[in-house]
Amino acid sequence: MTTAILVIVAIVLVGLIVLAAVSIKIVREYQRVVLFRLGRAVGARGPGLTIINPVTDRISWVDLREQYLEIPHQTAITKDNAAIAIDFIIFYKVLDPLTSVLSVQDFKGAAINIASTTLRSVVGDMSLDDVLSKREDMNSALRIRLDDVTERWGVKVANVEVREIKPPPAVLEAMTRQMSAERSRRAIITESEGQKQASVTVAEGQKQSAILQAEGERQSAELRAQGFAAALRRILEVAHDVDSTTMTLQYLETLKQIGTSSSTKFVIPVELTSLLGGVLNGNGNVHNGVVMPEAAGPRK
Repeated sequence: MTTAILVIVAIVLVGLIVLAAVSIKIVREYQRVVLFRLGRAVGARGPGLTIINPVTDRISWVDLREQYLEIPHQTAITKDNAAIAIDFIIFYKVLDPLTSVLSVQDFKGAAINIASTTLRSVVGDMSLDDVLSKREDMNSALRIRLDDVTERWGVKVANVEVREIKPPPAVLEAMTRQMSAERSRRAIITESEGQKQASVTVAEGQKQSAILQAEGERQSAELRAQGFAAALRRILEVAHDVDSTTMTLQYLETLKQIGTSSSTKFVIPVELTSLLGGVLNGNGNVHNGVVMPEAAGPRK
């Protein structure tokens, strides 16, 4: 009897534990549970401890964190009839847990289909050049249109990012040629700019060299002129200090040298006429500064 009671108590305890495990739900901060009682939506519960009746209640879990959805490659036709393949990512967040459960059965499947049709609509209004160069505008247009659709599902599209765009092979080849030509043009421009800068630098150097050379020549000429002027001043200073006796001795020395020459006629300054009167001993005559020998015979 005692054993049967213990078994019954054990069964009851196990049942209570199982019932508690099924009835008690711990909802995290970033989660919500949508509670259905006898098939009717009662509302969202959480976060924290939530107790449900496992017999009459059913719940659906909803994650409120921002999530992403990868849209595989989709083929779209641009405004200028170019077929391109595009894949992108949608970042979304559930704002209304109850609406997100009641309004759409499979949000991810519905989002993929709505994104495909929206992409074709947006790309169809843009040219190929705009699709390739204005990616931010395309992202913004996709986000706005997707958000208008998903808003009724209680979901907010936070951002749309295009990951890859694959143009047709012919367009890729043309883009490659254009890129090569653009790089060649930039290289030529860069080389021309370098040659221009080099020419300007060389011309500037030659200009500075010519200026320095001219300045050096000018300073050299000034120094030579200053030296010559100093020499002249020195000569004048020495000449002022020479007296008449010294000059007479210099004249006599000059006459002595003249007398040793073979000439018969000598030209001397008129100022020496009075001086020569006392020096010549009758061997010649002085007439207007010209010394003439007295006899025409040869000199010994």
